[in-house]
Amino acid sequence: MEWPVSDPECQLNCPHEHHEPHKQGSHGNSREELYNNSDQAASPAEHHSDLAFMQDYSNWDIVKATQYGIIDRCKELIEAGYDVRQPDKENVTLLHWAAINNRIELVKYYVSKGAIVDQLGGDLNSTPLHWATRQGHLSMVVLLLKCGADPSLVDREGFTCLHLAVQFQHMPIVAYLVAKGQDVDTPDMNGQTPLMMGASRIIGPEPTRFLIKLNASVNAVDKVHRNTPLHWAVISGNVAALNVLLDAGANVEVKNAMGETPLGLAQQNRNPWIIHCLLDANVDKSRGHFMLKVLKSFEKYKLLLLFLMAVAVIWVTGYIADLESDSWLLKGILFVSTWLIIQLIVRRFVSMQTYSSIPLVFLAASLFWMVVTWFIRFLPDMPDSGFQIPFALSITGCIYYFYKTWTVGPGYLQVPEQEKNRTVVALAEADCLDPRVFCTRCLIRKPLRSKHCVVCDLCVAKYDHHCLWIASCIGAWNQRYFVSFLFFLFTVAVWMVYGTIMHWSLHCVTSYEKDGLWIFLTQIISCSPWIVWIFLLVVFHSSWVTFLLLNQLYQIFYLGLTTSERISLIKHARTGRSLGLQQNPFNHGCCQNLVDFFQCRCFGLFKPNQIDWTRQYSMGFEQPRANEFQFV
Repeated sequence: MEWPVSDPECQLNCPHEHHEPHKQGSHGNSREELYNNSDQAASPAEHHSDLAFMQDYSNWDIVKATQYGIIDRCKELIEAGYDVRQPDKENVTLLHWAAINNRIELVKYYVSKGAIVDQLGGDLNSTPLHWATRQGHLSMVVLLLKCGADPSLVDREGFTCLHLAVQFQHMPIVAYLVAKGQDVDTPDMNGQTPLMMGASRIIGPEPTRFLIKLNASVNAVDKVHRNTPLHWAVISGNVAALNVLLDAGANVEVKNAMGETPLGLAQQNRNPWIIHCLLDANVDKSRGHFMLKVLKSFEKYKLLLLFLMAVAVIWVTGYIADLESDSWLLKGILFVSTWLIIQLIVRRFVSMQTYSSIPLVFLAASLFWMVVTWFIRFLPDMPDSGFQIPFALSITGCIYYFYKTWTVGPGYLQVPEQEKNRTVVALAEADCLDPRVFCTRCLIRKPLRSKHCVVCDLCVAKYDHHCLWIASCIGAWNQRYFVSFLFFLFTVAVWMVYGTIMHWSLHCVTSYEKDGLWIFLTQIISCSPWIVWIFLLVVFHSSWVTFLLLNQLYQIFYLGLTTSERISLIKHARTGRSLGLQQNPFNHGCCQNLVDFFQCRCFGLFKPNQIDWTRQYSMGFEQPRANEFQFV
């Protein structure tokens, strides 16, 4: 992330890449591969300094002048009669050379002089658009499409521009071509879709995940082998892409032209990890266990079932500890048996997606037993309303703000499919299709202070962090509720510690002053093991609550930052690029930060800044040097 700038067009200083010109010379297998193996001249930034040492470039031929972007020399030769459509001895036109070297002005000039936009040339019989796509020149691709270039044309290898963009992992170009109407499942000459190419040729989750985000079909088959993208991932040993395809619902039972399923191919290739993944997918899809099917049938009750299980686990643990038996061996056997049963249930019936909810239900179950313990064990010893009312207010506030934090949501950024396409086109044509402004996972334009959460797989407005205890992100909409929840949970923990101490002082005959530490500890454990168990839960939860609460208050009121932004500052400091907090454009002083965060008005005494962080793309509150302060 970065501190934004106030560019009215795209809100950032878009990095305009300058690529080195490509000379004529020896090639590899194809003319288009010369960017990998040709002698490269100086970059444009170095070009002008190099020219200072040159006597004259008036004797340059037009191909060399095109490669270096010497537009005056090119115009001179064209006006002298050089045919702009004339290919060189290797069947490469001037438009090809201008496209591969990203010479925007020369391409405009050559097109105005009658250059054929879709002229084929080079060893691969490619168009200038193919050349620009291979190089990743998004601005050139945009220009050529505006000039009428056809992205569906295939080169000698049978690849369209979309296939080439996937092969060379130029994701902005992929997004732009699809947004402009290219079918994301368009086949090449062998019937392979871009998703099949990504799964088979590029090891890793990308571009497979990106293409699925663009609604690529995970069950399409090619014309020759009748393989699906899952088949191709298995053949190439691409475990990361295979997992992405399985998560997207790829069919594991489809057979290719040879009658082979993905599992059959994996067994032939003897890849144990892929075999394991496919076997698990087969179990989940076909056989499954009865309880697994029940849980899937009642998906909306998943959290309730987990909560009841957590309540039962805490109770069983405390019950075993509270047994009157003095045999610690028996209690140890019961504890181990309970732990093994829990492990069996979790591994058999809890899916990977459900694991993220376990801290949430554990916290909720802990709160449940804290309240029960207070009213059953502590309240009889403290009947005074001076104890009852504060605790009741604390637990009510805790539950209320816990519910609000979880249900309100952080401010997920979701837009319709049509708007995504319009955003991609607009940013690409403004030369701003940059990861700092565009999320390649959600395909949306990112507002200020937003960030993509890898757990939720969504962009979050004013992203703070993903909280395990809430099983949700903390962001623009729910951070106030989250801080309030932490405060009330902290007060509940304080009251529980006070109640525990009072209970021990009234019901345990020993004391630290009289018997010493060891006898005191053994006596209070034997006096009421349940209270000790609840006390340990209170200590555990109060530790992370105290840390989070102090950290949130410090960042919000003193720094005016989110957790994500503060981590970015720390990373910059470690790399020697320290950014002063005085340059932070979001810090308005402790008092104003407090007013803005809680939207305090106090009958008109304060005026909080109201900012919709889901739609804030430019600085609405400029401060000195804000444009110089950037996060990466």
